[in-house]
Amino acid sequence: MALGIDIGGSHITAAVVNLETRTIDTGSWKRTRVNSQGTPGEIIDAWAEVIEDAFRTAPVATWHIGIGMPGPFDYTEGISLMKDQHKYDALYNLNVKQLLAARLSLTPDHIRFINDAGCFLQGEVFSGAARNYQHVIGLTLGTGLGSAVYHGTLAEDANRWCAPFLDGIAEDYLSTRWFIKRFHELTGITVKDVKALTELTTSGAHVQQVFDEFARHLSAFLLTFIKDESPEAIVIGGNIANAAERFFPAVTRELENNNIHIPLLQAALSEQAAILGAASLWKPEV
Repeated sequence: MALGIDIGGSHITAAVVNLETRTIDTGSWKRTRVNSQGTPGEIIDAWAEVIEDAFRTAPVATWHIGIGMPGPFDYTEGISLMKDQHKYDALYNLNVKQLLAARLSLTPDHIRFINDAGCFLQGEVFSGAARNYQHVIGLTLGTGLGSAVYHGTLAEDANRWCAPFLDGIAEDYLSTRWFIKRFHELTGITVKDVKALTELTTSGAHVQQVFDEFARHLSAFLLTFIKDESPEAIVIGGNIANAAERFFPAVTRELENNNIHIPLLQAALSEQAAILGAASLWKPEV
């Protein structure tokens, strides 16, 4: 058993994971708001309370903790390098691993960290859509564009959101704001998000046109990503992936037209991916 933790800008989510079955003990699931502008003591205390609650009666000596942490961060040493990001500024240059271990009466070697952007893909490789693959690229498509790579060890942030693309950067064309902007250009109608777009009973042709254009953008972006990383599979997650049937077939066709024949997979784990990915730091072979 290991505790998987996802640290966000205003929350902590944690759950105990069975590393043999690669499943979450749903009864241990905890999600709590955290004042990320608090003092170091307040932040560490808030995290520690969730950890203690999730482990409940398990002896402290058996605790193993994996944490998905935003960057910049020294993931090996456990030192926060976040500064001027309006979150966890008070932890700047502090050894979070040692502080948290001391608060929990643990030795620091019971705590491991992974980049939060890689955590999604780590979870999908460990227990989700990409479980049978050793070389995978992943995207989260939503408010922003997340990207990650996995090559048999730990998934890492690919940081491709800001890659030059068309007249701007990739995130300009592969995020919710592009859908809203493009649909408004075509129809004059403003929708809240991609889910609202798929639920429209009118403007059907324009809705499909937007998805077709998005598929072309995504295909072009993936061609470069695939060339650089040579993956065995591609995993797509995020809220936009909930409409996968609207654009996956077109993306697959475009990739095949470029002689790329690898699976395009929809992420299977949703918000559980980060928890499973963090806990999997304690699985000897992932």
